[in-house]
Amino acid sequence: MLKQILHSSLIGLCVAVAVAQTDSPIRTTFTVRYVIDGAVYLDGGTNAGLAEGMRLTVSQTPAEAAAAKSSQESDSYLVADLVVDAVAQTSAVCTIASSRRQLVRGDVATLSSTDTQKLVAAKTLSNTREYPAVVSFTEGDPMDEDVRDSIPRPALPEVNRAVGRIGLDYYGTVSHGGAAINSSSLGFVFRGDITRIAGTHWNLSGYWRGNLQSTSSNSQPTIQDLLNRTYHISLTYDNPDSRWVAAVGRMYLPWASSLETIDGGYAGRRLGQTAVAGVFFGSTPDPTSYSYNPDQRIGGAFVNFSGGAYDHVHYSATIGSGVDMLEFTITRPFVFTETSVSYRQQISIYDALQLDQPTVDPSQPPVNFGIGRSFLTVHYQLNRRIGFDFNHNYFRDVPTFDPQLIGTGLLDKYLFQGFSVGTRVEGPAHLSFYVDVGRSSDSTDAKPSWNQMYGLSFSELRHTKIRLDARYSKFDSLFAKGDYKSLSASRNFGDDFRWEFLVGAQSFVSPYSTDTGTRFIGTNLDFALTNHYFFQGGMNINRGALQNYNQWFVTFGYRFDNRHIGK
Repeated sequence: MLKQILHSSLIGLCVAVAVAQTDSPIRTTFTVRYVIDGAVYLDGGTNAGLAEGMRLTVSQTPAEAAAAKSSQESDSYLVADLVVDAVAQTSAVCTIASSRRQLVRGDVATLSSTDTQKLVAAKTLSNTREYPAVVSFTEGDPMDEDVRDSIPRPALPEVNRAVGRIGLDYYGTVSHGGAAINSSSLGFVFRGDITRIAGTHWNLSGYWRGNLQSTSSNSQPTIQDLLNRTYHISLTYDNPDSRWVAAVGRMYLPWASSLETIDGGYAGRRLGQTAVAGVFFGSTPDPTSYSYNPDQRIGGAFVNFSGGAYDHVHYSATIGSGVDMLEFTITRPFVFTETSVSYRQQISIYDALQLDQPTVDPSQPPVNFGIGRSFLTVHYQLNRRIGFDFNHNYFRDVPTFDPQLIGTGLLDKYLFQGFSVGTRVEGPAHLSFYVDVGRSSDSTDAKPSWNQMYGLSFSELRHTKIRLDARYSKFDSLFAKGDYKSLSASRNFGDDFRWEFLVGAQSFVSPYSTDTGTRFIGTNLDFALTNHYFFQGGMNINRGALQNYNQWFVTFGYRFDNRHIGK
């Protein structure tokens, strides 16, 4: 104890000397502002002299110290060891190297004696000291540089951070209808998030599946085949010290998601602090897109203005123009806008509008330049449990999405036209209820029609830890009418095993499609074999006029979690 008192006194004396020689005091204690998994945020940064690699300790509170003293525990005054990972001007992120209990907001962290002495030396040798002779240097101050070089600087946490999984999967399909759809497919799958690759500002994230080998007696795709084509994966460049941003892959344009999935890329340049201007190009491969056509190409330019803060008022506004093409022939020039405004987590407004002039068959009357489609949504969160949505959808043309995916719920935003009102209520016992009801009308309709969607979900069914969701939807739009019913269930058994189940039926009547509906059931299992290897398997059964088959699939692969490449 005497040694600790002498050691603390020595540090205090050094700090006092440094304060006397500098204009600003040296700070050695910091308060924990936030606690996340494995890390904490402190209320001091470079303004207080903190730097990457510095170490701090968290000591017991007075109450804990008194309890430890009464139990005569030895060397129990230290609660945790912290290492500074990243530093901003007024805050710092620290990794919890070790701890004896869960850290909480308000805990006090003290700079280690070694780093305190370095900070004292840095302050003492800084340009605030009065030297007996004035010495000028052509490049920097060697004394300051020596102090900075002596501080260890580990790589930032986001550099080469990789989380995800890779593997091989096999699909087998057996037809039970009149047409043969027997097929098999061996593919490679990747799902991951890799940041700051090789220390650069390039990042790779998303999901992808590619066929290595396939055999098929029929080209009719299954629902799983269609879902496999809804993946997103992109390689993005985002350097805070550069004005340029870019990406290639299959993705949404970040400033205009209403353009649907683009398989291609974009490049942009920041104009000041609030604006970005750029170009985009690619194809439209996603079967859930409003204007889906695998042979279609898209390209254009945009400018975005954004600002504010998400904890107060935030806004983003994009305007641009582009063209759709088939075999390099322009089929639809368009102008688009996309705007979002939010106030905290209470009110948000989203609006997307496209003006276009599509090319039509010569035997049909021409279409004038005008509104092709429009989406407007206003969300109001009354409190933590109750929220309301007010929507208006408008489509001038017949959408070309694949109707086989209606039962998956991925096409709900296209099934409703006109005005609709929805609400979501979180009740007791982990129960939530949501509903969306509206009327759609057109000048050619004999009378307006009602569109309805009802849902009931349990985030945990009783005490079984099963998540359950039941949904019913009835739609009557300009291009089709029908309904679908679905029930899904899932359960996690720890972090290593997950089970999913889906059953439902849909009906679809449209002069633009020969698909009349289907009944379906499917299940999926995903579990870890070891810390790094996983297995996934499942089966889907479909019965309908076009979709009448049994399908099974298995995946085996390797998963990498919170690892740093090259270490």
